Amino acid sequence: MDIRAMRSAYERFLEWIVILLMVVLAAEVVLGVVFRTIGMSLSWYDEVASVLLAWLTFYGAALGALKRAHIGFPGLVTSMPPAWRVGFVVVAELLVLAFFILLGWVGYTVLQVLAGDGLVSLPWVPVMLTQSVIPISAALFVVAEALNLPQLLREAMTGSRSQASDLAEMTH
Repeated sequence: MDIRAMRSAYERFLEWIVILLMVVLAAEVVLGVVFRTIGMSLSWYDEVASVLLAWLTFYGAALGALKRAHIGFPGLVTSMPPAWRVGFVVVAELLVLAFFILLGWVGYTVLQVLAGDGLVSLPWVPVMLTQSVIPISAALFVVAEALNLPQLLREAMTGSRSQASDLAEMTH
């Protein structure tokens, strides 16, 4: 399996996670509104909606990283002298990877601190489960960056940008 096929499969995987989270969040909000309308508010509605929104944000951000849709300056790299481009990309990617590896490690250590705690409205749901999104999404970011690295290096070597880069730059 080549890197493009792996990247495509990973993109589909993340898209399905995001779609599933959007559907579950929408259903939970509708359910909460219906129950509130009939005078039987759900005690857990707000807390679960907050958790689902956080999960959607983190997993959606990982998908955005894979699509290179976050704020960036690809024009800055292409305007650099050719000798600087690859080094700049490597340093920038190493900094991004280091940040997400650190975030994943700290997120994992926080999970250990939260062991035994439950949600306020649903005490049987462990807080570790809800906060697991941090180390998991950090790992997803690392994979996304690793899958994008060959294309970033190719673009740095040639001084050109892919259509995906141009699309990402237009969306900022």
